[in-house]
Amino acid sequence: MKDIFGLALLDFQNGNYTEDLITWTNISDEDELPLPYLFRSFKDMPALEQKALKLAKGTVLDVGCGAGSHSLYLQKKGLQVKAIDISLGAVTVAKARGVISVENLDILAETGTYDTILLLMNGTGIFKELSQVATYLKHLKSLLKPNGQILIDSSDIQYMYEDEDGGLWIDTHANYYGELDYFLSYKGQEEIPMTWLYLDFNTLYTACTALGLTCELVAEGDHYDYLAKLSLS
Repeated sequence: MKDIFGLALLDFQNGNYTEDLITWTNISDEDELPLPYLFRSFKDMPALEQKALKLAKGTVLDVGCGAGSHSLYLQKKGLQVKAIDISLGAVTVAKARGVISVENLDILAETGTYDTILLLMNGTGIFKELSQVATYLKHLKSLLKPNGQILIDSSDIQYMYEDEDGGLWIDTHANYYGELDYFLSYKGQEEIPMTWLYLDFNTLYTACTALGLTCELVAEGDHYDYLAKLSLS
């Protein structure tokens, strides 16, 4: 991995902002991801993110922390936060912005226990494929303190498969429709595409139930997105 995401964050942090990240998937066209958005304050966050941060309590693990915006807000509230990201550039930026505890780490390598685990900005994305959801949920469950909670958001992207007449063109013989090939480019460089999972709430609920996790729908957004709270049954 080239860590193009981290490079873009470092450029913005260091005052070298000249262009934005470009993203696209196997079912969608190119779109700009503005770098200032990744450094947003609480007031500029979507309602679902604000809701999740307000629900955070105790010791917090911020998974996929990016530039550290969520962690910084929670630190200011007085919470003890550990932030992790697989992007070394993101970790460097989060540290520079003032996140006290931040580590370049994959969630499956985390061993601490927490009162709140945050997975935001399509938190189910790190599961990659439907077949790996149980593996990740089991591990996340092992990181929860007795009365802990996992706050995770995602979207049901079935709407992206609708034709002009409202019918669906999902291939029933293909993989789950929320498994996408996700592409990223920045300043002429392209990242190796990764598999990124958008998980509808009912599928998440079913997976949680099978693993002894309570799955509660906390809030729904304006565009098929939702925030869920997972806890020990």
